Amino acid sequence: MNIPGSDSPPERDPLQTPDVRTLTHQYAEFSFRTVVESITDYAVFMLDREGRVVTWNAGAQRIKGYRADEIIGRHFSCFYPPDAIAAGRPARALAEAAAHGRFEDEGWRVRKDGSLFCASVTISAVYDDAKNLRGFIKITRDMTERRRLEELEASTRRLSVFIAMLAHELRNQLAPLRNSIGVLQSLPAVDAAFEACRNAADRQLAQLTRLVDDLLDIGRITAGKIELDSRPVAVRDIVCRAAEGIEPLLAARAQSIHIDLPTEPVVLQGDEIRLIQVLHNLLDNASKFSPTGGRIDVDARLDGRAVVIRVSDQGVGITPRALESIFDLFVQEGQASPHTVGGFGLGLAICRSFVELHGGTITAHSDGLGRGATFVVRLPIRRASPESIASPRVGAAGPASPLRIIVVDDNRDAADTLEILLRVKGHAPHAAYDARHALALAQEHVPHLMLLDLSMPDVDGFALLRALRSIDALRRTRFVAVSGLAQLSDRLRTARAGFDDHLVKPVEMATLDALLQRVARDLLPEA
Repeated sequence: MNIPGSDSPPERDPLQTPDVRTLTHQYAEFSFRTVVESITDYAVFMLDREGRVVTWNAGAQRIKGYRADEIIGRHFSCFYPPDAIAAGRPARALAEAAAHGRFEDEGWRVRKDGSLFCASVTISAVYDDAKNLRGFIKITRDMTERRRLEELEASTRRLSVFIAMLAHELRNQLAPLRNSIGVLQSLPAVDAAFEACRNAADRQLAQLTRLVDDLLDIGRITAGKIELDSRPVAVRDIVCRAAEGIEPLLAARAQSIHIDLPTEPVVLQGDEIRLIQVLHNLLDNASKFSPTGGRIDVDARLDGRAVVIRVSDQGVGITPRALESIFDLFVQEGQASPHTVGGFGLGLAICRSFVELHGGTITAHSDGLGRGATFVVRLPIRRASPESIASPRVGAAGPASPLRIIVVDDNRDAADTLEILLRVKGHAPHAAYDARHALALAQEHVPHLMLLDLSMPDVDGFALLRALRSIDALRRTRFVAVSGLAQLSDRLRTARAGFDDHLVKPVEMATLDALLQRVARDLLPEA
């Protein structure tokens, strides 16, 4: 104890003696060195004031490829590409770290074997107690994998945008073809040759439309952007609508389909359109790999809290090896019948994605080549009251009175062919190719229905809708978007904008007829 006024020297703090301070400093250095040397995810090493390597850790050896005895004493500029060295980047990095205490950079660096890698680099200046520069600590992180993933994600986004644009443009071009075939289907057949060609064109256009849809779906699947419009839906409706959609193809191949469904209602919670697409793809696949005159069987049965739907054919079968990859992208197994057209090998991959999004599973079974194949879809079911299920669509009948309709599309072929089709169906249509003409026709004719393309130049469908909604005489007019954009988000956008409905190009005849019937029922008292 130090007593004031005494002659005894003051007591010294035992923790502040030179020996203890040295020991503490050495222990801190040892602990730091131990931690640094154990790090493998980062290259952590020291440089002297001139930039020569003076320490090396395990992470540095893993990332850069040098052993400590190979690199210590060498200048750190050896980690830079030749062009960066020529540009003086290593010297600038040290100068900035010395001036500001820290330097950060991200760019390409060179390993011992000469390979390049993307690195995130931090250089921190180290000073002694007198504030003199002693050297630098350099920390390097290998960012190659992260950059690769970022580039892959960016590439996937670009691909998705491209596929969406491609599908949109293809749908726009398919629209006048679908309209023209609809006109031919509405006219009496002149002879057998006319009818055969008309039906063939219809089938091929349906197949082309499905290929475009598959291409777009794969783009969404790979980007993780599939949207489900989930609601109660009856299994019977899914199976029957898929079978109806495939019937023209089966008829062309003289094939038959036999359906066995439960007598009691079975209800799923799911996206009706997507589930119909799954079964349609399976039926199309069964038809494609079955001979002329072949039989396809579809049956559904309850299995606990799930429904099991089986699609079986007596076609070419699948090899055991192919069963392992049958649901992968771009995989096509077997030799299709001569009368079929090929695809991209997307249909089964799409089926698997859609089924799994619904919490289900899909499997394939075959006893081998020539023994046919069976695809089994298992989906969870739910209890639902009959009134919670959407009513089946009612077939369209001819109009009691013609509807006044204005078709607006800058694609003249699409507008003109749809106008002709509507006229053949007994209505009173007019075509406009731009917003100005559409507004004039609307005020002149006060239509019951306006079909608006969304992607017109100058004034698009959304701006045109706002202008039309402001006209009091059109307060009862139904406004329907017609577009090649078909995602749920696209439909929600048009609904929020004030459209009464959304049709996807090319518009199927059944869809168009159902719309016309609804509008006639709502606006024509005699309908």
